[in-house]
Amino acid sequence: MPNTTSNRKITPQLLQQDIDAFNGLGSIRTYATSRAEATPEALQNAYQTLQLRRQAEKECLALYQASVDAARTAEWDFHNAILAMKEVVRGQFGSDSNEARAIGLKKKSDRKRPIRTKGSNSSTAIVN
Repeated sequence: MPNTTSNRKITPQLLQQDIDAFNGLGSIRTYATSRAEATPEALQNAYQTLQLRRQAEKECLALYQASVDAARTAEWDFHNAILAMKEVVRGQFGSDSNEARAIGLKKKSDRKRPIRTKGSNSSTAIVN
């Protein structure tokens, strides 16, 4: 009884073995079966359906990749436009303006100044 789990794709090696078996069936002149799904005509129809579906899959994947590329380009275009807008706001209103804060920039006056810390002198370690 064949495995009816169709949730995953068949490995390319197994599918190639099936195609090779189908092509080898043509050399068996006395092949006859009472199973409807295993007749030469049914196998030929299944093989043609496989080819058509694989071609449709490739076309859909190409469309998907084109959509992904277009979306990525649109994301970068939007990001670069926002960066340009931020530069314009800084130039027009200044780095310390409320307008700069409104677009998500930190005001220059809100930045903490660095605090100097005294360095620890490691050469004066106590040795017992």
